[in-house]
Amino acid sequence: MVVVTGGAGFIGSWIVWSLNRRGIENILVVDHIGDSEKWKNLRSLRFCDYMEKDAFISRIHNKDPLPDIRTIFHMGACSSTTQTDGSYLVHNNFEYTKALAAYASLRKIRFIYASSAATYGDGAKGFQDDESRMNGLLPLNMYGYSKQLFDLWAAQRDMLSSMVGIKFFNVFGPNENHKGAMRSFVLKGFEQIKKTGSLRLFQSCRDDFRDGEQLRDFVYAADAAAMALFFMDNPRANGIFNVGTGRARSWNDLAGAIFKAMAITPRIEYIAMPEDLKDKYQYYTQADISKIRSAGYAAETMPLEDAVKEYIREYLNNDAHLGERVEGQMNP
Repeated sequence: MVVVTGGAGFIGSWIVWSLNRRGIENILVVDHIGDSEKWKNLRSLRFCDYMEKDAFISRIHNKDPLPDIRTIFHMGACSSTTQTDGSYLVHNNFEYTKALAAYASLRKIRFIYASSAATYGDGAKGFQDDESRMNGLLPLNMYGYSKQLFDLWAAQRDMLSSMVGIKFFNVFGPNENHKGAMRSFVLKGFEQIKKTGSLRLFQSCRDDFRDGEQLRDFVYAADAAAMALFFMDNPRANGIFNVGTGRARSWNDLAGAIFKAMAITPRIEYIAMPEDLKDKYQYYTQADISKIRSAGYAAETMPLEDAVKEYIREYLNNDAHLGERVEGQMNP
């Protein structure tokens, strides 16, 4: 059996869908749906069971019998970069991951978990997925620090020699509708343009970046999921790995791709950056993906313009979730 925590969420549901495309349905989805719209992400996915997060972690703590688990994809976490409740983040992102990692390690279960590019902070120390450099990283927000805490905890116990931590960069694509303020700018921009005909981007507060020329490594969810599954297939690849495209693109580039996919003439307004973001804003991110390449991952990532076009024209224009049939082309 494969367990996918956060399996009703964004990247988690992509992993379930990608497993389905391989014919794998012996999957336990673990999540906390609550009153969110995440349940819609599950409608077209195939899995053998669903369990709420609290029930699952209770069974882990109590050492209750679980089915024969071969792999755990631990994608469940609070992913809000603006969450200020440090105790909540420590409990949800750090303590929960520790319990699952210990359980997996004791039973020789393949454990693949979501770290984050937010651990790199402002990027001054680079974006190399090198375990020996992790102690020097300075995350800019509590979310990033909660991820950093577990990376360091696992490294101190030599657990990274038998598991994988994935540092996802800026992932976008179908099934992120439920994420509220944490939705990608592709989705937010699509909605802005439909409503107003224009897009708003933050002005730059630094002389070395023009307005809209701040850079990010934008990676399509299909590529992020494919890279995650690579580690299931390759148990000798262990440690911390970046997942991105390895190419930084500007917000202006992304805005242009959104307008083009919507067949609308670009109109961009540059607005002042909120004061509470100025000291936490990343002006440049770019994944160094040489490590995953060296481990054997050879597939090329989808170009930004093509990925944005697919997302908007095949999903957002049709209000479709992953795996839902649109003109007969969406089902695996």
